[in-house]
Amino acid sequence: MAAAAVAPPAEIEVHLLLVGDAGYATSDDPVMSAMTARAAQDPEHTVVVFLGDNVYPRGLPDSSHPDRATGEQILLAQAQVARASGARGIFVPGNHDWAHSGEDGWEAVKRQERFIERRTGPRVALVPSGGCPGPVTIDVESVLRLVVMDTQWWLHAGPKPTDPLSDCPADSESEVADALAAALAGAGGRQVVVVAHHPLATTGGHGGYFDWKVHIFPLRRLASWLWIPLPFIGSAYPLARNFGISDQDLSSSRYRHMRAALDSALVDHPPLVWAGGHDHSLQVMEGSSVRYNLVSGGGPNGHLEPVWWGERTLYAGAKSGFMQIDFMRDGRARLGVLVVDDEGNISEEFSMWLRPDA
Repeated sequence: MAAAAVAPPAEIEVHLLLVGDAGYATSDDPVMSAMTARAAQDPEHTVVVFLGDNVYPRGLPDSSHPDRATGEQILLAQAQVARASGARGIFVPGNHDWAHSGEDGWEAVKRQERFIERRTGPRVALVPSGGCPGPVTIDVESVLRLVVMDTQWWLHAGPKPTDPLSDCPADSESEVADALAAALAGAGGRQVVVVAHHPLATTGGHGGYFDWKVHIFPLRRLASWLWIPLPFIGSAYPLARNFGISDQDLSSSRYRHMRAALDSALVDHPPLVWAGGHDHSLQVMEGSSVRYNLVSGGGPNGHLEPVWWGERTLYAGAKSGFMQIDFMRDGRARLGVLVVDDEGNISEEFSMWLRPDA
């Protein structure tokens, strides 16, 4: 596919920057530095979305925990993209932010929200608030409707806000699906991008794709230096993942249930894009209930996992970086996949017009 020509700045109404799984970010991380520089080019028209797993491994600890200071530094390193550039910043919760799907996950995600609210400034927020599932609708200028979801709410087995012990606008699966459908139907002439942590499709590990190293050296999942060959035992791990042992994988019953409910809400008014992270790679795919599925889990630098090409794949790379969608004043939308090297240099490896005409 030929590269899409870059549009003149005067034609662009909104820049949307997407990065996920940046929960090991440091203040000098090359991906965060590159995003800051890109956002600073036109901050008043730029929105930066962090697609969940904002703090590894179990979200932001409480104030008495020895890792609290590290968690704060990680969040501030990401928030600095918006603060230093002047752009707007949105954090979306992921499963690690819910205490790695732990029993105290609801408290952990509310704790992260309170910290972001206090320490990052008025133009940065965690959305949805209170552990609610969303959707939260954010209209940006006249060209973009962002619909923000907390998909971990669907997958979380521990306490979470549900009817009747909740003040969330939607707090049951049917209410969330109905609200999502209404947000799409009411977009008018705006292009719709749904942002969440969990993708609708992926050709990475959460989609059941594993390379030979996982089969032969399974202990490397625990520590990267454990090159101990266990060829037959090792195959048990990816096979179990393919049979849905983890609720975080597309093969699990919880994930399949969530996708079916969301697909039913999306089908009548398909959004232009569903953007998630979760797998540590960069992926662009044609969709079914959406026009395009994006996986932008390339932050921070070097935190990557293998990725494959599927039937609907337009681009896939185990690369550090982020994605940028430019929304034109005339209704067109251009996607760029931006890879960042160890020095923070940006190269656009893939581009296309998501909507080539108004």
